[in-house]
Amino acid sequence: MPRSFHSIAFVASETAHAQEAARRLSALYGNASSETADVVVALGGDGFMLQTLHRFMDTARPIYGMNKGTIGFLMNHYREQGLRERLAAAVENAIHPLEMVAIDAEGTEHRALAINEVSIFRQSYQAARLQISIDGKVRLDELVCDGVMVATPTGSTAYNLSAQGPILPIDAPLLALTPVSPFRPRRWRGALLRNHQTVSIVALEDEKRPVNAVADATEVKSVRQVTIREAADEVCTILFDQDHSWDERILTEQFRY
Repeated sequence: MPRSFHSIAFVASETAHAQEAARRLSALYGNASSETADVVVALGGDGFMLQTLHRFMDTARPIYGMNKGTIGFLMNHYREQGLRERLAAAVENAIHPLEMVAIDAEGTEHRALAINEVSIFRQSYQAARLQISIDGKVRLDELVCDGVMVATPTGSTAYNLSAQGPILPIDAPLLALTPVSPFRPRRWRGALLRNHQTVSIVALEDEKRPVNAVADATEVKSVRQVTIREAADEVCTILFDQDHSWDERILTEQFRY
């Protein structure tokens, strides 16, 4: 059943193109407060969309992106006319982020949320040595690599895809565990996990081979251990045009060559 969004808030990245688009759209549709609007329209690229999703997480306010950036995989096409009709007919997807709990070299605990992925990277010229456990059971005694990540369906087409990880449909109850430049074991290409499973990663020889942990844009340096699980109690809502839905983008991406 079509919805009706009476008030729209426009938020834009700092680029000139996005700011000009916000001015034009505000003149056409008005610009309500982002704290009280029925829907938020984000103008920019994928990075700005991630910032907006973080900002409005758990507000029950849906986010509709229009591309004024580069790739715009999380965005809809930019068009000024018929915006209210597009919003009313849009497909709604609920996204649960990952929660990262990282313990650094001083024993301090750091928490952060990630909509795309949580990544662990080597900090120096030496490869990282990592031990990986799933739900408390060691599954990989030692992974020698540049890094490893746990990606959500939303993030599966981002850095995960660049590291040869699998693309996941947005409503798939799965997470992708993907290595970055694995050296040993050479043939290990990662794993698919249920979204309710917990991943624990321990940095072996953490003083000699320090690693950093990153949850979207939040970085923790020199970590000893990282625990990653879906934050089931956290949610953000994203809207896609029916003719440019997430499912259609996933299929298109998988048949590119």
